[in-house]
Amino acid sequence: MSPYLRHDLIYHLIGFQAVLLVIALSNAGALRRARRHAAPRRFPKVSVLVPARNEESNIERCIGSLLAQDYPDFEVLALDDQSTDRTRAILEALAGGDARLQVLDGCPLEAGWLGKNWACAQLAAQAAGELLLFTDADTFHHPQALRALVIAMEGEHAGLISGFPRQEVLTWGEKLVVPVLFWVIYCFTPLTLTYRLKLPAFSAAVGQALLFRRTAYEGTGGHEAVRASIVEDLALARRTKALGYRWRMMRITDLISCRMYRGGRQACAGLSKNLFAAFGFRLVPYLFAWTWLAVLFFKPLYDLGVYACGRPLDVPISAVLVCIGLALVLWLVPYRQLALPLWPAAFYPVTLVVMEAVALRSLWLAITGGLTWKGRSLPRPRLRLF
Repeated sequence: MSPYLRHDLIYHLIGFQAVLLVIALSNAGALRRARRHAAPRRFPKVSVLVPARNEESNIERCIGSLLAQDYPDFEVLALDDQSTDRTRAILEALAGGDARLQVLDGCPLEAGWLGKNWACAQLAAQAAGELLLFTDADTFHHPQALRALVIAMEGEHAGLISGFPRQEVLTWGEKLVVPVLFWVIYCFTPLTLTYRLKLPAFSAAVGQALLFRRTAYEGTGGHEAVRASIVEDLALARRTKALGYRWRMMRITDLISCRMYRGGRQACAGLSKNLFAAFGFRLVPYLFAWTWLAVLFFKPLYDLGVYACGRPLDVPISAVLVCIGLALVLWLVPYRQLALPLWPAAFYPVTLVVMEAVALRSLWLAITGGLTWKGRSLPRPRLRLF
């Protein structure tokens, strides 16, 4: 084995982990700062837009929390996207008791569009608000959520506000898999720096809460401009930044929660759809990223196993233990900031094994054209090397 892999690599891993930890800690401050603003003199009208396809188990809870918002001027538009369950009946019953809720019939999916993007575009076309809040049907909103989001948007003079909702993870599979997507964004996106950079790739958003100023939404082309994107939240954030609109992330774990998936199997299916897409279906960066994550967290564990077996190491065991300790802290800090259960962070090696398998599955489905979601087949993506 190369002397570099035996000796120098462990110190580089420690340095890289330290950088990620600094990013995570700095992001905690950046996310809090977006909440530190006084209320504006005027609260603009907000249209809350909810696409719903086969959401009978979630929609009543979501819409009920939205209608309970402590905000002076808002409407809720929910679009039934060709549901085959009781989603439409539940929405109609809710609308009968509150004039602020409008229920829209989703038109058949047009060629070139993905389902959620098509539903959101229809919702935006019917919205009357100055601000547009896109949220998912599996979210739950604290009564102060809308007010806090608008205060942050006005205080930050932003065209787009998003954030990290609290993820409801109930089963073992959810606890091991769901947090990784948010952990990656949290640890690899230094917000204070990226706010100043002009590179669109250095931006982030979470589709469970996207608050747009209408002028920014329309100026970027809205969902029509990203109609074929599987990860439309990232695509919208990147367009927002590329076209010169101000965007900000904020901590909203106390304001919005979401149970994305029900069980580990559904979580793996959902992430299989998203992982490769988040890289723009670029093969080399994707393979490098997942290989590097494996080296970053499994190499020190391998060294510890070698040492435990009585075999000599070409690196001090103290360096190996520091690397493992940093890794654990690096998982615990974002989990704490994202209001996730802390104990699954200690099982990060298991999480990574599962996620490496999901990453390969995501690649395979993209290559073979097997990507699906919500009962719809997704078009085969165009693969790129870089």
